[in-house]
Amino acid sequence: MTDDVFERRTRRFEEILGILGRLAETPWSRFHADPEKYGSTERFLQLAVEILDDLGAHVVARTRIGPVASYGDVPARLLEAGHLTETQALTWRRIIGFRNVLVHDYLEVDLTIVYDVLQNRLDDLRDLHRTLLAVYRRLG
Repeated sequence: MTDDVFERRTRRFEEILGILGRLAETPWSRFHADPEKYGSTERFLQLAVEILDDLGAHVVARTRIGPVASYGDVPARLLEAGHLTETQALTWRRIIGFRNVLVHDYLEVDLTIVYDVLQNRLDDLRDLHRTLLAVYRRLG
């Protein structure tokens, strides 16, 4: 991944978080009754996690801190190298699991969980992104 691609993914992540922030203003009564609201939220959450995973994998590769067989390995490598806290690594692993539910178990997605993530977990995504950016920029 080139610096330009890293920066483009970062800009897209920030755009997506802005969209999710606007979707978070939707009251539950409308959210769960409007497939466009919850479908958009699911897709944008999926994209946000995939961007984080891509950026994290890039940092792992660039710093040569270990092998990555799956995206689940990314938080572990970053934790081992001291780039993430234990809490951040655990949060990221949970986020990856949530993304997997959105993608693979899409018929079983619990909208109350999606709404909870939208209302209460966007800062977790922002925090992980800020951490990745800081590590990336230190690499020069």
